Amino acid sequence: MTSTALLIRTAALIVLLLGGLTSCHTKETAGRDFIRVEGRDLIDSHGNKFFIKGTNTGNWLNPEGYMFGFSKVNSPRMINEALSQLVGPTEAKRFWQEFKDRYITRSDFEFIASTGANTVRIPFHYKLFTNEDYMGLNDASEGFRRLDSCISWARDCRLRLILDMHDCPGGQTGDNIDDSYGYPWLFTDSVAQEQFVDIWRSIASRYSDNDVILGYELANEPIATYWDGDERTQLNAAVEPLYKRAVEAIRSVDPNHIILLGGPQWNGYFGNFTDWSFDDNIMFTCHRYGGEPTPEAIAEIIDFRNRTDLPMYMGEIGHNTCEWMESFVNVMRDNNIGYTFWPYKKLGDSAMTGVTPPSGWFDELVAFVEAPRATYSDIREARKHCSPQRGQLLLDSFLTNAHTDRMTVYNDYITAIQLDK
Repeated sequence: MTSTALLIRTAALIVLLLGGLTSCHTKETAGRDFIRVEGRDLIDSHGNKFFIKGTNTGNWLNPEGYMFGFSKVNSPRMINEALSQLVGPTEAKRFWQEFKDRYITRSDFEFIASTGANTVRIPFHYKLFTNEDYMGLNDASEGFRRLDSCISWARDCRLRLILDMHDCPGGQTGDNIDDSYGYPWLFTDSVAQEQFVDIWRSIASRYSDNDVILGYELANEPIATYWDGDERTQLNAAVEPLYKRAVEAIRSVDPNHIILLGGPQWNGYFGNFTDWSFDDNIMFTCHRYGGEPTPEAIAEIIDFRNRTDLPMYMGEIGHNTCEWMESFVNVMRDNNIGYTFWPYKKLGDSAMTGVTPPSGWFDELVAFVEAPRATYSDIREARKHCSPQRGQLLLDSFLTNAHTDRMTVYNDYITAIQLDK
């Protein structure tokens, strides 16, 4: 190569690099509409207040037994074990892949937007971002594929997303909802903590520039109510330091998004927090099921919000009468607490939409799943309730009924939660 040719190629490379840097800078700064914390409010890039109102896609990327009509078999791991015993591991994997493809789709987001909602909370399992076996795959890119779809649908529907790690490494709750082994190992296991922080850094790195995402909810409902005394105190005390580690990791790649912090004991206790000045774009999130629909019933939550002067958001609420939900929505609105109702879709009612159970679902498939299956003899005995062929047919019928063109819409429920106001 001549010196002249080398100079020309070098100059061209410099131009390309400079152009790339310019385009990247433009992409990061131009026309973005991130939601930010300002005192007790959320504010968009135009200075307008944003009040969260919406729903959760629970059961989609973190299956829960009761949404299928199961009771004893209630975590993703347990459900998969039961289905693998019923229809075989290959068919169970196929079911989970189709379940992810069909349970929540673009048309569901379009329906949610039509109700007046402005936000969808996306609960997900950490295994979607690892090579651990989960819902039919061992693929660390599956979580990104699913979230990318949600982002595309949400942008088209003018919805915001809250990304909620509902099932954390090791388990953050110690019950079925985190798919754990019965204890919140996340707060005592350094390996699980490192994985937790790494996954959040990876998610934030990918989506740092995406303004459809309202924020990252670090860990759903840490530390259930089953531990008392010194053990509870020690577990609760471990929450804030781990949150700070995760926030630091996120901020190393993403300065833009709100980070949501949930309190221990089902997102109901906030006395463990001692510092809320370590980041200027954090907020808190609470949950509540049952009790009286009055401001007095959530006085401690309101007081904590007032003390921190930061936004509070009710990430989960629901499973009650329409009268109760309407009254409680009024309480939340009066006290500037945004909300997303749980869940958007499930088998039966007490949600915005419902999946009609196929004929034989309870008498056959649920009977098998709930039967004793601790030994191989038990598994053989349980098959008297449902054959593999029949189980496969019922699972396929469930998927058909779960699609938006077959689901039941509960208009009274939707009216009660006042998304259009």
